[in-house]
Amino acid sequence: MKRRDFIQLTGMSAGAMMMPFTSFASPVELSRLLDPLMDVQQKKQLADIALNTTKSLGATYTDVRIGRYLNQFVITREKKAQNIVNTESFGAGIRVIVNGTWGFAASNNVTAEGIKKTAERAVAIAKANSKFQNEPVKLAATPSYGEVSWKTPIVKNGFEVPVKDKVDLLLSANAKAMEKGANFVNSIMFLVNEQKYFASSEGSYIDQDVHRTWPNFNVNVVDRASGQFKSRSAFSAPVGMGYEYLDGKAEDKIEGPGGIILYNKSYDIVEDAGMAAEQAKQMVTAKSVEPGKYDLVLEPSHLWLTIHESVGHPTELDRVLGYEANYAGTSFLTLDKWQSKKFNFGSKIVNIVADKTQPGSLGAVAYDDEGVKCKKWDLIKDGILVNYQAIRDQVNIIGQKESHGCCYSQNWSDVQFQRMANVSLQPGKEPLTPQQMIAGVEKGIYIVKNGSFSIDQQRYNFQFGGVLFFEIKNGKIEGMLKDVAYQSNTQEFWNSCAQICDERDYRLNGAFNDGKGQPGQSNAVSHGSATARFNGVNVINTGRNI
Repeated sequence: MKRRDFIQLTGMSAGAMMMPFTSFASPVELSRLLDPLMDVQQKKQLADIALNTTKSLGATYTDVRIGRYLNQFVITREKKAQNIVNTESFGAGIRVIVNGTWGFAASNNVTAEGIKKTAERAVAIAKANSKFQNEPVKLAATPSYGEVSWKTPIVKNGFEVPVKDKVDLLLSANAKAMEKGANFVNSIMFLVNEQKYFASSEGSYIDQDVHRTWPNFNVNVVDRASGQFKSRSAFSAPVGMGYEYLDGKAEDKIEGPGGIILYNKSYDIVEDAGMAAEQAKQMVTAKSVEPGKYDLVLEPSHLWLTIHESVGHPTELDRVLGYEANYAGTSFLTLDKWQSKKFNFGSKIVNIVADKTQPGSLGAVAYDDEGVKCKKWDLIKDGILVNYQAIRDQVNIIGQKESHGCCYSQNWSDVQFQRMANVSLQPGKEPLTPQQMIAGVEKGIYIVKNGSFSIDQQRYNFQFGGVLFFEIKNGKIEGMLKDVAYQSNTQEFWNSCAQICDERDYRLNGAFNDGKGQPGQSNAVSHGSATARFNGVNVINTGRNI
């Protein structure tokens, strides 16, 4: 099992404590998750108490977030359900600017009295902080949107689906994997509902209802004769969709090179589990790779993580400025490279965008957590670095007047700050399928699904593994490989990008647990791409002793 999958699966089954829960999160009955705690007008009345209180105490800006965060985990292993976990976290966070300085306070006492006291505390914190403030906070202007609302456009609310149906589905997937030869299998269904209400002293009152779904499993096959074992995790992508994602419609399946079945708008977990067991058996007897230079054909379920680590993180402006240096590192994409307007990040076919509005993505919302309307913007254009990811108190540093709308907090109890948007490689402009791409490769490797990785603190030098590896010889897939990892640096790698399949092959993948900040917070983010080819990349053998 790869490190990332192990942490995700074992963390969830141990009580799901690795996800964005605060000390205020508590187990609840399923029926409670379906009951609204407060209507929009009640939230507005409480928000106005905070806004009026902070204004009377000298705040020049205030925003209020009243949030209810629901999570459900359904956890199984082989023939048994191991755990059902429902959690709820409800409270309010208030952020102010006083004397040009930020202050923040939060409370789970969501009453008129509790809100007033929290507002007073936020102002007191800002005044105390202002003694150490060198320059006043400068917020980019944003319109007042009045009273607006937005919901993830789901077809079926996963929280309304009976738990028994979810358990039965996961156990069916486990049974299919064991029928096909798996020795061990564990599966998880993770549902998220963020009910977020935002109000600001600029006149916006924004109500949003956000849903995310992630079915996942890990299949293990043991070859007792050789003492080897191999694991294959699910081909599912975590999505900003409802339970309809698990419909497994035939038209949403993609037959990829090597005879594998991939998934796009819906997902068949039972079919995938059976295929996973068969592939894990093949992985045991696969040929170990010969180190050397290869042309890599990277499938979207693999490439998303490389995009996340080598493009998403280094284009975050707070990393560039050194604000995250202590915990998450800095960035090689320093301001001078952007200011030159000619820094060659990648080849001319590399176009990468940030987008908080992309349907079905984990990061899709209409407004960010400081009331800015979300949008899509260029990061890399024709291979050149053209922009960063920045929020209201950052864009003035790079001479821009409008926030990019990528501010987020994992919970009402945490202060919002700049977080990664959905960052995606745009598909190629010329018609090209993965099969056609492979036909042009003489010596290469086709890689499916992300595995372990390592990257330095500036997001420059890296190593990435995967799950499935297929050898390409003279334009044909010859069989499965194992022990594969590739090494490069970000600029060299993206300049080696020679082909990108067209929009027919474009798919989203992503992660629920992008970590950042002190105290740490988790962010859910998607990354899209079509299959892409990278020429002359150094491949090492991870199974050999040196």
